[in-house]
Amino acid sequence: MRALDELLDVADPAWPLVADMIEAGAVDVAALPGDAARGQACLLQLQVTARSFLGAVALSSGGMLVDGGWLRVYGGAGTGAPGGLPGLAEVNGFPDRPQPGWLPDAGLVLAHDVLGGTFALNGHDPAAAGRPGNPGEVIYFAPDALTWESLGAGHGDWLAWLLDGEGLAGFYASLHWPGRRDEVAELPLTHGLSAYPFLWTEQAQDDPAAVDRRPVTLAELLGLMRDMAVQVTGADPGPLGIVAVP
Repeated sequence: MRALDELLDVADPAWPLVADMIEAGAVDVAALPGDAARGQACLLQLQVTARSFLGAVALSSGGMLVDGGWLRVYGGAGTGAPGGLPGLAEVNGFPDRPQPGWLPDAGLVLAHDVLGGTFALNGHDPAAAGRPGNPGEVIYFAPDALTWESLGAGHGDWLAWLLDGEGLAGFYASLHWPGRRDEVAELPLTHGLSAYPFLWTEQAQDDPAAVDRRPVTLAELLGLMRDMAVQVTGADPGPLGIVAVP
């Protein structure tokens, strides 16, 4: 296990580049402050350096709210406040203290959107976890399909794509509805939006604006996504992240 100093002391840390990308991107991104000690503990468990985008986000942010909070990207520290955004450690069930060799079996949950969609970074054996793509590739659990989709990109390219914002609108085009920004702005960070008819049904996909939506805890929403995936597709998508019930 590399010592913390080895992970921190790099000639070109990535966070200034990430901050520049946030500033220059076409999408609204709010980078949240976090706790330095918790960020360092997260970096130590991940065993990535501050030169990587993953290391930069883990070390230097409490997460990011992308597109007005539509997408919540988890940082290393989290806000540490009740009702705030959790950190990567909480969402992925890290050990209380950094443990050599420990990583989430199925992969690292990176972000959630308000509809229960989940971005995750594949672990060393995606096939054994029943997930598509290669090791180290970002995948997405789609709430309108109830399956994982391979995105064909590693963490750095995925984060750059998010912060650029140009491709994000197209990615979510079928799930957006008029007035969504105001609806999402009123949503606590502990909550998402449950939709009925369910997003994977023909009715919802024909007219997303006609779907009834109600706020529910993100924990409830992710549990529903996993249960329905098993019922509808016959396949368990595995862990979608751990989020506390407020």
